[in-house]
Amino acid sequence: MSKFLTLFLIITASVGVAGAAEAQKGKKVPRIGYLTERSAPAEFEAAFKQGLRDLGWREGRNVAIEYRRVDGGEKRYLEAATELARAKVDLMVVWGKAATASAKQATSTIPIVFISVGDPVESGLVKNLADPGGNVTGLSYVTVELSGRRMELLKQAVSKLSRVVALVNPTNPGSRFALEEAEVAGHAVNATLHVVNVSDPSEFEQAFAATPRKGVGGLIVLPDPLFVRHRTEVVKFAAKRRLPAIYPSTEFADAGGLMVYSQKAPDLFRGAAAYADKILKGAKPADLPVDQPAKFEFVINLKATNRARVTIPPELLALADRVIK
Repeated sequence: MSKFLTLFLIITASVGVAGAAEAQKGKKVPRIGYLTERSAPAEFEAAFKQGLRDLGWREGRNVAIEYRRVDGGEKRYLEAATELARAKVDLMVVWGKAATASAKQATSTIPIVFISVGDPVESGLVKNLADPGGNVTGLSYVTVELSGRRMELLKQAVSKLSRVVALVNPTNPGSRFALEEAEVAGHAVNATLHVVNVSDPSEFEQAFAATPRKGVGGLIVLPDPLFVRHRTEVVKFAAKRRLPAIYPSTEFADAGGLMVYSQKAPDLFRGAAAYADKILKGAKPADLPVDQPAKFEFVINLKATNRARVTIPPELLALADRVIK
């Protein structure tokens, strides 16, 4: 091969690479608005980003993520969602009911994928699970059925259980159904519920102080972001009263809580990445049914057994997916 031909091929190849690079630069990179509570565990965000990577999306290369992490509260969520809408992101991924409601209020056109909303139909976020309609879809969690199962597990841990404190946020639309299911399950195991309502952080101290001591043998915490955010206070209350307790998410076990029965939250965030992938490739939220988890996790924290004055039966330990020692 002559020197001139070799030089020509090198120049041609160089021009081709440069042209491809310029074309890549000129290509619009989709942007995802990611709205969560500031206290969300880091593993949730990591699971979402890993889910994107598994589907070929690389942050900073072929997708950009606009992060909005707020301290909670509807006003802050709405401000953050409005910022993302004004920035004209291609998609919003939001965690929890409050963030989803705020995102829906901020935009009726930008696709929204929610994560961990108890009952999106009851909350008015979607038309129905199979046919959500509008610009909102995502991944729900099964609040009602899980509340009943939690009562059953608590009874297995405390055989003489007859009265249980139920921590409830009455402003959460899903709480009514979850409480009803817990009451039905409680009746089946001869246990009654004493409801303690908390809808604002300022109410914890007074509500805990007013909780009866006599005859109470356990605590069930119903799902709500407020309780997750203040999980340390809730777990400390159970420890102070020496109450065997069961909680709705794994963060409580890591904070020292006795038992948790819940969906695997990281799986939901990975699932949100799959929804984002479909939407960025042209799918419409209205055509994507709301997903519900099929896998659940039972966690027992043996470190909490002394404080709760309870011995976990071997048969219950055998059911655990994870045991903290």
